[in-house]
Amino acid sequence: MDSKVFIAKRIAQELKDGDVVNLGIGLPTMVANYVPKGITVIFQSENGILGLGPAPEPGKEDKDVRNAGGGCVTAIPGAQFVDSAASFAAIRGGHVAMAVLGALQVDEQGNLANWLVPGKKVNGMGGAMDLVSGARQVVIAMEHTAKGAPKILRECTYPLTGKGVVKLIVTEMGVIRVTKEGLVLEEIAPGITVEQVLAATEAKLLIHENLKVMDVGEDE
Repeated sequence: MDSKVFIAKRIAQELKDGDVVNLGIGLPTMVANYVPKGITVIFQSENGILGLGPAPEPGKEDKDVRNAGGGCVTAIPGAQFVDSAASFAAIRGGHVAMAVLGALQVDEQGNLANWLVPGKKVNGMGGAMDLVSGARQVVIAMEHTAKGAPKILRECTYPLTGKGVVKLIVTEMGVIRVTKEGLVLEEIAPGITVEQVLAATEAKLLIHENLKVMDVGEDE
């Protein structure tokens, strides 16, 4: 199974019926494709869509329906389109239950850096800082390393998006929860050893006493 699909499927298991959920650009948008049966989740995009659906089928994209990253998306029946002011008012008002975001770095304190690589030109920070301060839960969807270098660190070295905001990290290697005691490895991917996870992680990891194997269902 593709690693990004694997991550998206596992995060989809965290969704709860009736929640409003914001999906960041890139990998997080894939979560909308794997909502568990029997629940209804309202996906929100900070550019002003409340009611995002799964990714459009190839060739059926509507160029006028796009998410905050500019990618084509679908909208479910009854979806609402509002201006950015109303959209950010909902975020800042605590009406988003979960924000699923990508990350450049996460550290032992749950600090998040996901908007700037020093020395590289960027257009701006987008809505990430509002989301990490307004959403009731922040879940990180990312690959465990970047070109072999750890992304889960003892301390972030890039400019922070938010301090102490991350609650859960899901990678292709495992599920890590941020706690007062530190980072706890709760689940591990099939075929991966604890030693491999530790070797790919700079931060100190505590191993949950009931460590489980990640289960996202059968491959497609």
